[in-house]
Amino acid sequence: MSEAVVTGTGGVLPGGMKGVVSDFSSDKQSFHTPWGKAMMWIFLLSDTFIFSCFLISYMTVRMSAADPWPIPSEVFALSFGGDPIPLILIAIMTFILITSSGTMALAVNMGYRKDRKKTFWLMFATAILGASFVGMQAFEWTKLIVDEGVRPWGNPMGAAQFGASFFMITGFHGLHVSAGVIYLLVVAFRVKNGFYEERGSNYEIVEIAGLYWHFVDLVWVFIFAFFYLW
Repeated sequence: MSEAVVTGTGGVLPGGMKGVVSDFSSDKQSFHTPWGKAMMWIFLLSDTFIFSCFLISYMTVRMSAADPWPIPSEVFALSFGGDPIPLILIAIMTFILITSSGTMALAVNMGYRKDRKKTFWLMFATAILGASFVGMQAFEWTKLIVDEGVRPWGNPMGAAQFGASFFMITGFHGLHVSAGVIYLLVVAFRVKNGFYEERGSNYEIVEIAGLYWHFVDLVWVFIFAFFYLW
């Protein structure tokens, strides 16, 4: 006969398979992670698979393209009255997103200190930086479509797959940034109005929003490396 086991809390667990069944059916929490944070991690994991598929597909298409692939430093050059500067707009966009990661990290820190005012303004600044990024991306798209004649189904500068790859990857990322800006603004104004304090929350939602925003920034680093620098 199996002997009973005394648990750390003083309870008695039946021995053998009965003890295993009783333990697994007792609905104990093994890892003390809030559900909101756990669900965000699962969502980000699924999004990682999607962006990975996009980037791998892009690299496959680029290496197998029969026509010459446009040179990014020439396609994405911008002139300010003089000679075109390669990738200047993309460099500014990257700097903006990296800066927004810093303001978001500070917002999370201030949130756990329950400093409502600083948390709001730091999240608001992050959202403004994100909106600036989206505005610059819209300008970049307009320049390619109107001035360069690039389309998802064609490209006068070389391989036709360039347009499809560019608009798919940057568009999907831009959609994430746009959704993130709205998400940050909603959370920021709720922080400002004391919504989470009334519910007895410890501003965990700020950290959850920060996880999403840092993910969006990290994905852009890979897009920048593989699409603009390669």
